[in-house]
Amino acid sequence: QVNLVESGGGLVQAGGSLRLSCAASVSIFSISTKAWYRQASGNQRELVATITSGGSTTYVDAVKGRFTISRDNAKNTLYLQMNNLKPEDTAVYYCNALSPYYPYSEFWGQGTQVTVSS
Repeated sequence: QVNLVESGGGLVQAGGSLRLSCAASVSIFSISTKAWYRQASGNQRELVATITSGGSTTYVDAVKGRFTISRDNAKNTLYLQMNNLKPEDTAVYYCNALSPYYPYSEFWGQGTQVTVSS
């Protein structure tokens, strides 16, 4: 079992920045593929960014050039640096980890609210 705890959300004006953190309870987190998802009110949860155990990253087009996903394996922590925030980035942001071992379980954090005012 992997427990994930997000932090760093809040209220920010458009154009501002926030850094989200996701702390994991076990070291397997460091060798898992990790991701940030978000869910705006009334919408489905969408994938925002991923990072593999090797450090390869992907981003949804809407955040490319503004968001950066990174991790600190020594601290079992995942980050999402969000710059030039827009009102459409308002959502609950969730940390996700996919275990590399069978049965390839998926773990989720409880979410952190990000609100961007115009």
